[in-house]
Amino acid sequence: MVKLSELSPPDGAVKDRIRIGRGHGSGKGKTSGRGIKGQGSRSGDGVMPGFEGGQTPLQRRLPHLPGFKNRFKKVYAIVNVGTLNQLEEGTVVTPELLLERGIIKDLYDGLKILGGGSLEKSLTVRAHKFSGQAKEKITSSGGNVEVIS
Repeated sequence: MVKLSELSPPDGAVKDRIRIGRGHGSGKGKTSGRGIKGQGSRSGDGVMPGFEGGQTPLQRRLPHLPGFKNRFKKVYAIVNVGTLNQLEEGTVVTPELLLERGIIKDLYDGLKILGGGSLEKSLTVRAHKFSGQAKEKITSSGGNVEVIS
């Protein structure tokens, strides 16, 4: 059985690292592969990221667009309570029904009912969100409010 202490890599698998700045045939003595004079020969050499040799760098040529875009923001299809007067008395209002009737064009992340206008009919309204005024107006007209999750 082979012991862990007896393991070694095969011949030729491990090379010695090049020791820069040493003589004795390394080929990397004297200037250590940096050439003679100039920016690249100095310690801490190199240019900052994005430097284009004096040409205006790309990040300065492009316009700066201020602001912040929230990729997690939810967008709701909005309907005012007054719009629901188009529907018949006792209807169960769902997002799908409103889409079908053309009251909303798209569902987005859900449906929100706002309190604009007045409601003269008793309806059961199912939506993802309601404003406080909308809830009040729907219940006061004899309807029900149901929150869809």
